[in-house]
Amino acid sequence: MKRDVRILLLGEPKVGKTSLIMTLVGEEFPEQVPLRAEEITIPADVTPEKVPTHIVDYSAETEQTDEVLREEIVKANVVCVVYDVTQEETIDKIRTKWIPLVNGGAEKGKKVPIILVGNKSDLRSGSSMETILPIMNQFSEIETCVECSAKNLKNISELFYYAQKAVLHPTAPLYDPEDKQLKPLCVRALSRIFSVSDQDNDRLLSDTELNTFQKSCFGNPLAPQALEDVKTVVWKNTSDGVLDNGLTLNGFLFLNTLFIQRGRHETTWTILRRFGYDDTLDLTDDYLYPQLRVPMGCSTELNHLGHQFLQKIFDKYDEDRDCALSPAEMKNLFSVFPYMPWGNEAYSSVKTNDNNHISLQAFLCQWMLWAYVDAQRCMEYLGYLGYPILTEQESQTTAITVSREKALDLEKGQTQRSVFLCKVIGPKGTGKSSFLQAFLERNLVRPDLSSAAPSPYAINSVQVNNQEKHLILFEVDVEAEFLKASDAGCDVACLMYDTTDPQSFSYCASIYKQHYMDSGVPCVLVSSKADEAEVAQQYGMTPAEFCYKHRLPPPMPFSTLHTGTRIYSKLAWAAMYPHLNGSEMSSTSFWLRVALGTAMVTVLGFALYRSLNRSK
Repeated sequence: MKRDVRILLLGEPKVGKTSLIMTLVGEEFPEQVPLRAEEITIPADVTPEKVPTHIVDYSAETEQTDEVLREEIVKANVVCVVYDVTQEETIDKIRTKWIPLVNGGAEKGKKVPIILVGNKSDLRSGSSMETILPIMNQFSEIETCVECSAKNLKNISELFYYAQKAVLHPTAPLYDPEDKQLKPLCVRALSRIFSVSDQDNDRLLSDTELNTFQKSCFGNPLAPQALEDVKTVVWKNTSDGVLDNGLTLNGFLFLNTLFIQRGRHETTWTILRRFGYDDTLDLTDDYLYPQLRVPMGCSTELNHLGHQFLQKIFDKYDEDRDCALSPAEMKNLFSVFPYMPWGNEAYSSVKTNDNNHISLQAFLCQWMLWAYVDAQRCMEYLGYLGYPILTEQESQTTAITVSREKALDLEKGQTQRSVFLCKVIGPKGTGKSSFLQAFLERNLVRPDLSSAAPSPYAINSVQVNNQEKHLILFEVDVEAEFLKASDAGCDVACLMYDTTDPQSFSYCASIYKQHYMDSGVPCVLVSSKADEAEVAQQYGMTPAEFCYKHRLPPPMPFSTLHTGTRIYSKLAWAAMYPHLNGSEMSSTSFWLRVALGTAMVTVLGFALYRSLNRSK
């Protein structure tokens, strides 16, 4: 909604433009009227709509030029064309001079709204409306016509109220007076509002849903009789507006058409603005992208309020009650979006069932991924679903929790976070994509994934010390030896090398030294293709020796033939307890066991050698 209103008064000389302004300000007819009134500003607190209003007079009898007039027309939000009800020629000038001057070159839909003002009604016994109606029918930008009298103070405040209303509750974006129907953008916005308000997804607004909607938009529910009266009006005027005692979408659209036709534009605008729409019927940035401060070193997570809301959304659209969303149900769910946010790529980033349908866990996982990776996008999506309206929260920020800084977690040795990001880094062909899909308990040759766009992400739940956490794997797609710092940032790094490629480990060692050796970010090395014959790595030391030197856990083997959850739990554990990185399999404990094991093999070998010698 506009933050202020600028009203320009135009008309032929002597029609009373200045008198109208002076009467409004002084609340009495002035004894002496100047040629032109100075611009006045009415403070917000004394106007019905609580916005400051500027009123500008124009007089051809003063030294104002045509150029000044054009500038004032451009600046005006609404133009009041004043005529003298006793002078036919001032009425003729409306059509031939003033409206062409104001909107002659403007496109349809971008014209300045016009209020016709018939002054000096005290000097005429009848109304001028019979003469005015053909002009109103000819020019769609004319909002209304008000007959008034500056001398008798008749309809003065009403005149300026209608001028305000034409700006704050404009007809043009909503309704086409020539076709006598709502405009397509208005239909689209109201259809989304209907879908959001239809909380059980039965394509009807029940009495309960109507009252929830009414209370959300207007502060109070409808009385039972008023509710029945509304449905009766719809039932009498439409063939399909009421069904099974519920209001259909067509009935909802009819009601709003009726409001506008009866001059109650503010009712429809109140609804639209409550659901986040601006004057062009786009959702506002304030609604879609509420301010959320995320300091450096902090992360964002979907909290319990977000989870509760999304579980209700899932249940609403799971029409067959099979605890999974089919592609058709997903399309229905996202019909309130201007585009489909859940494409094929999303299907490969979460675990799906045997039919490739989305379970509640997978649905929530994808939202947790959005919340962690891009909180603004997550809030945008929650806005489309109507989160602040349905939950009666101020904004979508209440669905997002901002964690404390990771440095403080490290200092305290504990964290309240439940979602962690793992960057999977390794040379091309190492098997990173297979590693991500194995996390989702599937492989890359699964038929239902053949058409899915590969996602660099995979998210799933893991158990860490009997607590459910969520781990995001992100496949870093780099081929060069140098990795940007932005690509390296994460909660835990998974450095993956190919046991069958002798050059593979050197890449991981280089990345570790560049980005992780002094960073405090825990690292876990993974040796892929562990089911195949291992070759010696062409590096100055073996991977196990490298890990020992840098106090890292020894490399964990991975094979697509023998997948399990242990390796992913280890990654989540390392992210959750970065201050203990490598300690459970560190140089002291792990390498002591390795050394003892090697010594035992040596002793047993020597004993076996002596036994064989004796037998000879």
